[in-house]
Amino acid sequence: MLGSVTVRAASSVLVGRQREIATLRDALGRAGKGEPATVLVGGEAGVGKTRLLEEFAAGATAGGARVLVGQCLELGEAGLPFAPFAAALRAVLRADGAEVFAGYEAEFARLLPELGRVPAGLAAPSVRPLTDAPRGYLFDLVAELFQRLADARPLLLIIEDLHWADRSTRDLIGFLVRAARPGRLLLVCTYRTDELQRGHPLRPFLAELDRARDVERVELGRLDRDGTAAILADLLGGEPAPRAVDDIHDRTQGNPFFIEELAVAGSPLGCAALPETLRDLLLARVDRLPEPAQRVLRIAAAGGTRFAHGLLAEVAGLPEAELEDALRAAVAAQLVVADHDGDYEFRHALVREAVHDELLPGEHARLHARFAAAIEAQPHLVVAGRAPAEIAHHWHAAHDHPRALVAARVAACAAADRYAYAEQRRLLERALELWELVPDAADLLGMDHLALLEQTLDAAVTAGDFSRAITLTRAGLAEVDADAEPLRAARLLDQRGRLMAVLGKSDGRRELDEAYRLAAGGPFGVERVRLLADVAAHLVKIDLEQAARVAAEASRDAEALGEELVLLPTRIALLCYEQQEDRLAELGRAEAVAQAAGDTAALVLVKVFQSDVLCELGRYAESAQAAEAGLAEARRVGIGRSTGAYLLSNRAEALIALGRWDEAEKVCAEAARIDLPGVTGLHWLQLGAGLRLARAHPGADEMVDRALAFLGRPYLWPNHRLPLHELGIEAALAADDKIEAVRAARVAVADDSLPHLPREGWPVLSAGARTAARVGDGELAAAVAALAVDLPTRHPAARAHAAQVSALLAADDEALPAWREAVRAWRTDGQPYPLGRALLALAEAAAAAGERDEVSAAVTEAAEIARLLGATPLAETAATLARRVGLRGAGTGGAGADLLTSREREVLRLVAEGHSNSRIAERLFISPKTASVHVSRIIAKLDVTNRGEAAALAHRLGLLAEPAAPR
Repeated sequence: MLGSVTVRAASSVLVGRQREIATLRDALGRAGKGEPATVLVGGEAGVGKTRLLEEFAAGATAGGARVLVGQCLELGEAGLPFAPFAAALRAVLRADGAEVFAGYEAEFARLLPELGRVPAGLAAPSVRPLTDAPRGYLFDLVAELFQRLADARPLLLIIEDLHWADRSTRDLIGFLVRAARPGRLLLVCTYRTDELQRGHPLRPFLAELDRARDVERVELGRLDRDGTAAILADLLGGEPAPRAVDDIHDRTQGNPFFIEELAVAGSPLGCAALPETLRDLLLARVDRLPEPAQRVLRIAAAGGTRFAHGLLAEVAGLPEAELEDALRAAVAAQLVVADHDGDYEFRHALVREAVHDELLPGEHARLHARFAAAIEAQPHLVVAGRAPAEIAHHWHAAHDHPRALVAARVAACAAADRYAYAEQRRLLERALELWELVPDAADLLGMDHLALLEQTLDAAVTAGDFSRAITLTRAGLAEVDADAEPLRAARLLDQRGRLMAVLGKSDGRRELDEAYRLAAGGPFGVERVRLLADVAAHLVKIDLEQAARVAAEASRDAEALGEELVLLPTRIALLCYEQQEDRLAELGRAEAVAQAAGDTAALVLVKVFQSDVLCELGRYAESAQAAEAGLAEARRVGIGRSTGAYLLSNRAEALIALGRWDEAEKVCAEAARIDLPGVTGLHWLQLGAGLRLARAHPGADEMVDRALAFLGRPYLWPNHRLPLHELGIEAALAADDKIEAVRAARVAVADDSLPHLPREGWPVLSAGARTAARVGDGELAAAVAALAVDLPTRHPAARAHAAQVSALLAADDEALPAWREAVRAWRTDGQPYPLGRALLALAEAAAAAGERDEVSAAVTEAAEIARLLGATPLAETAATLARRVGLRGAGTGGAGADLLTSREREVLRLVAEGHSNSRIAERLFISPKTASVHVSRIIAKLDVTNRGEAAALAHRLGLLAEPAAPR
């Protein structure tokens, strides 16, 4: 019986969680050694997630770790962005002062607006507005701050209630887990499993995190009967009656919070007063409060799980003494807890939800309206930066549609200022939903419905929600009157065409052609010029001639209007795709124009194409430098993670060509943080996959599969498609899957775009020729040779690939001079990795010709290249080749003892002639068993799988010739 026994409100012991605590401690231990870790703690409401983390955090603090805690707010997807991170950083600000932000106070003011406040009597500093800077820049700053904190001592960051997280919070968590990975950081996130109904945005996010490295899931289950008994014993201060344990365990099903609530209810077993439903259970202790305290709790519940004293006082309108008495009663009943900032919080969100759900409809609307009005009048009553989101939430909950409409748009603008573009889009979509309910919506917002839809479309594009953006373009086109507003319709068509291409759904040509038709017939002016220029820029990859014609038309109009700078980005794009010989000079002139005009966005675009052209010309070091300079400019104006993303992949490409692979991997990781949608992120992914493949990285297969999945899209730009074909061939060859290699090579050489894109086409032909040579496919070799005849070789890499294709397809007696020429060509180009591969092919040809000194030199150089690059497969191939041709210490440049004994060479000659073991035994006067042993040893030494491969390799490497006499 529980009866009249005095019962504590909450258990002080942690029951049945030894395994979970051990998992968390192990993760913290790994983090302390510099291995960042993430633990996702899930469980139903009340199962003890917070209690578990309180226990763990206390132990972590005692062990010297720093603990930061942030909680997601129940405002939901359209709520306050980055709320848990703002709370954690606010604790850092209180403890360390503003100096901890290392001079980036203006940027961190997006999360902590108090950092932007200026003390009275001081002039406001001149701070460059960051409204247009993408959130990736802010993400980097947050990661760097956590890195600095973790450098001092291990950092434990706890994010609670992830099921309430906004999109931006999830994105920042994903960035920290997958890309930034600050050392000595343990990130622990909790979420309610019972909240994850179908369609909940957290479900795919958790699945994505599961695929990341060093992420563990901990699922807290309900307690068994013994666990229930242990909690009751702690609460009661003694052993509970068995029947009481059975009853409470049956009713609560082992949920710790419900166990506590049922125990605290204090009713005798079986009494009718005992709560029969969950809501009764949650409200039981509330019902025992004095009426004034219950009334204050109802008001507070409308304000959220956490509420400030000043705001509650303003909304409640009670005398201070009466309000404090009510709060004191709620705190004493442990329904509400107070913190050192003077704010209050419901001890459990379920209590707040139950109280809030008890509000009558009129009371619900009235209280939310009072909260909205109070925050509007005195924004300082909520945490800095929260006011717009709070106001929008409360007016929406109050069903005051006109005010909710206006507040949603204001909050959307505030979200954009904080780089929370997904929240901006959701708030604008809420405004679209409310539009039909507000007769004078256009007057209230100062815009028509289509303008609001266009703003929502722009927000969706900026947020990377391209699929949603396509839907919005369809809605906009259904609404716009193309005859009355042709330029408006053209803008929507231009955006839709570009989005279709970016998502690989089509080339967007139909939409772009219609956009051009409308724009060309639209009213003369700057907007028309901009549209024509944009259409031309988007047509460049689809139809270069049409793009040039549209650009010329835009140029004539721009000259007449004196607005030629509008065309600068389009002219830059045309320069590169027209393959002009003086492209670099023209780009230099465009760079000067952009600098003179102060157009940094155009300047960054110049650097994108400049670095790309330099790489094509084989000027790899200059390409890397141009990309780096462009990145500095991009970051200076806040576009380092938009246009600057292309500079990252261009820099990675140049670094790979230079053999600076470690740097290239870091640049690819940096590019990965942006997580660009559609095909815009394919370049770095393809480069990173190839790099991992060349290094035999454990994650190579996963990245290759991600890249090759793009080939399944209905449309892909040819300059993206051809490198993927090459990657597919190389991946199959690396896996020794000859069937797949041949299939991929045949598909690649049949691509209609290959004859028109020599830069991308030559590597495909090289891979195809390598496949044909490996499997002896004459038909494939002929197809490659036919394409190679007419494919231009304007630049060093193309000439090297051409020489390599010739060598791969050469007859045996022509192989050695052909490979010498290929090696010379790769030396001229300067890329070490293809040089290393060509050197090993040269060594094979030299071995077949008996040129042992040349074999040794080539193998030695290739092995050194492989070592410097960390190219494990290349190093293994060099070692195998050295072993097969009987070289010891290939790095010394001299030949050592032969790999095969003289008897084994005799056996190998007979194997190559096609003799069986019995026939070999007869010819050499040995037993069949001895012959079999010799054959087995030969196969092992040559690192082949059967007699046929041994014979083929013997012919290719010249192993059947008589060994040279000792010198």
